Amino acid sequence: MEIGINLDRLRKDICAIGRIGCDPNGGVSRPSFSQADMEAREWLKERLSDAGLQVREDGAGNIFGRRDGTGKVIMAGSHIDTVLNGGLYDGALGVLTALECVRCIDESGFRITRPLEIASFTDEEGNLVGDFLGSRAFTGQLSRETLENGLTPFGRTLAEILENTNFSIDSILEAYRSRPEIEAFLEVHIEQGPVLESEGIPLGIVDRIAGKRYWLCSFVGKSNHAGTTPFELRKDAFLGLADFALKATHYVARNHYGSLLTVGKIRAYPGSFSIIPGRADFTLDFRSTLPEALKDIEHQVRVLANETAAARGLEFKSQTVDQTDPNSVAPRILDTLKTACDTLGYPSLTLPSGAGHDAQILASITDSGMIFIPCEDGVSHSPEENINWEDLEKGADLLLHALLALAKG
Repeated sequence: MEIGINLDRLRKDICAIGRIGCDPNGGVSRPSFSQADMEAREWLKERLSDAGLQVREDGAGNIFGRRDGTGKVIMAGSHIDTVLNGGLYDGALGVLTALECVRCIDESGFRITRPLEIASFTDEEGNLVGDFLGSRAFTGQLSRETLENGLTPFGRTLAEILENTNFSIDSILEAYRSRPEIEAFLEVHIEQGPVLESEGIPLGIVDRIAGKRYWLCSFVGKSNHAGTTPFELRKDAFLGLADFALKATHYVARNHYGSLLTVGKIRAYPGSFSIIPGRADFTLDFRSTLPEALKDIEHQVRVLANETAAARGLEFKSQTVDQTDPNSVAPRILDTLKTACDTLGYPSLTLPSGAGHDAQILASITDSGMIFIPCEDGVSHSPEENINWEDLEKGADLLLHALLALAKG
């Protein structure tokens, strides 16, 4: 039996949710539990209900639409929250593609055995207390300390943000208790990189997802007058940061090809024309798809930072604010996706994901896989985020056939 998705219907869904949270800068702003996010949640639940699915919401605000069956659940989805001034496709594309696939299965009368569930996970983007709040709650990977003591980027506690919702820290911590048994999880996502577009290939099959470490760091020295303090007597925190950033980047590039390190945000104090910086605060992001490489980078970065501090009369301080471990996609999921590609006649490329995703968190409890489609110029988290709709049609068809293969029982 031939079966394919309705691209026009899927496109209308993506554009409709994209209008929720439109901001004056041309992008979409739907941080979790914001007014726009709450409106999008209600919109999604209506779409799930209209499709004849059983709708439920757990204690973390994760939303599910279920098509009944017997045995363990086959699940697909992503998230509908966005970064501030983000784009139309990151996350929402994966949720709505999963919905379109289930609608097509029902309309075709295709017989499957296992239950199917669409999932939309809360706060994948990390606008609250670290990335993946919803999928970590779903898999039981959150601690009370993290939820109670973490300060959100908006300067408010999580408890304060939850005050006007139906959720609480206790309900988030208990969310995993309502989780069904899951046979497999699949997620469609834009690549967030330039590889597929540059190769002219419409589909990526992810075989590995990088682990990451997020650190908040500081070099602490001494502020002095910029016109009267000789170089040899300075304890310049910014120069310490600059020296360290170059050394750490060179180390990762030279010793662990494919792994990455980024100093993303910098602030020097007191921040004056005529005063030597006595403190330099910065964020450090390092990633690798290989566990042993990530472990070595974590060790060597700290060694280099301490050596740099000692050489320049500084002190180095760091705090881990989030971390994930690398994971490899289960062979049976890779085989299912590759077989479906062959059946459909679609070209594909096997590649790793340097960005983290809910699928990475779900891999702790089930076999989990990802389908990438190209995004224009590799741009994501931006109003300029864009896709080719024909690529999405292929990605949706691939998800559809993979779900059918997994759900036969």
